[in-house]
Amino acid sequence: MKFLIVDDDLTNRKLLHTMLEDVGGCDIAVNGKEAVDYFQLSLKEKEFYDVIFLDIKMPVMDGHETLKRIRKIEEENGIFVGAGVKVVMVTALGDKQNILSAFHEGCEYYLVKPFQQKKLFDLLEEMGYST
Repeated sequence: MKFLIVDDDLTNRKLLHTMLEDVGGCDIAVNGKEAVDYFQLSLKEKEFYDVIFLDIKMPVMDGHETLKRIRKIEEENGIFVGAGVKVVMVTALGDKQNILSAFHEGCEYYLVKPFQQKKLFDLLEEMGYST
């Protein structure tokens, strides 16, 4: 499997990377703009991400805008709703407005920090991936 971890916090990036490195390859972006760049490159090179783990509160471009841009890029490339990359919002923001906005923008899952590796693996298995 191939993952993209997007978070501006070094500790959070390292934690997710450590949890996922035995399951698949991980690319890391420190903001939404980098994430969009990585995503476009993955499409160009036909090395698609299985899952993007996306923080909401980031400088340069927040997670909500990043998600909208990723879904727009998929649409422009003929990748239709449900057939694209799975996006998991990974954030400390557990309020109703952020959760509903994220799902409206096209995320499939929402994890509130902090979480345990078991919860992450359960989520991957729910997506159909074995850990």
